[in-house]
Amino acid sequence: MLKDPGRHITRRQAAPLCSSCRPLKHPKILLPRVLREVQRTDSGCYQLCVQLGGLQATATINILVIEKPGPPQSIKLVDVWGANATLEWTPPQDTGNTALLGYTVQKADKKSGLWFTVLERYHRTSCIVSDLIVGNSYAFRVFAENQCGLSDTAPVTADLAHIQKAATVYKAKGFAQRDLSEAPKFTQPLADCTTVTGYDTQLFCCVRASPRPKIIWLKNKMDLQGNPKYRALSQLGICSLEIRKPSPFDGGVYTCKAINALGEASVDCRVDVKAWLLIKAVPRRQGIRGRGLPGA
Repeated sequence: MLKDPGRHITRRQAAPLCSSCRPLKHPKILLPRVLREVQRTDSGCYQLCVQLGGLQATATINILVIEKPGPPQSIKLVDVWGANATLEWTPPQDTGNTALLGYTVQKADKKSGLWFTVLERYHRTSCIVSDLIVGNSYAFRVFAENQCGLSDTAPVTADLAHIQKAATVYKAKGFAQRDLSEAPKFTQPLADCTTVTGYDTQLFCCVRASPRPKIIWLKNKMDLQGNPKYRALSQLGICSLEIRKPSPFDGGVYTCKAINALGEASVDCRVDVKAWLLIKAVPRRQGIRGRGLPGA
């Protein structure tokens, strides 16, 4: 332990300290003066000079007084797309007399109002916040940070970021339209038939065509359209011709002709109409004489 502590002189940049500084005593050695309630103006280069007898030692100490930074000057919501938002802000005017460590970005949805940190110690003055929930509206704020901590306040975006559900647009796949047009073609021809006088008779055939064909019935190459004795029908490709109470004069070759824009086709059949046969009954004789002709 030093019995003679000697003298010590503390100066700041070659100027004596003010009266607000007092010495702090140590059980083994007398320590330099301590500054109370320091201000930024107390930052600087301090020189400590200790004299003991004929000896003297000098030490130089650089002191920097820092505090929390001020908030960023402004924050702006630049753009919103999908589940993302772009933010921009300006640095704080007061950095707390030291370099910034970065910025802390927080978000809060309108429903809960709770703030959550999305970026810490971020060094740029613009960022993109991603993974926002569809259907929510968000506000954002930014803190500045240095060695003393975060700024006491933070600016909040004036506009809310509305995350809307993207409209679903269905785009039908293109496909080649198949051409179903074809010329008439009979899939089932007319069949020859024989009928009896006075009994209605029907003729049938089947045709395939697109567009729908026009059906014409002919008898011995004569058009039957408008003749009340015949009734022609055509439905789902099935063509029929009804001959009402035919007579022997209705026999002949019948033709069904189908016509459309792509072509035509025809089928024929023969119809025979037979009259009733009248058979006269002959009484049977009771006996036969000899082997010749029957006797009287």
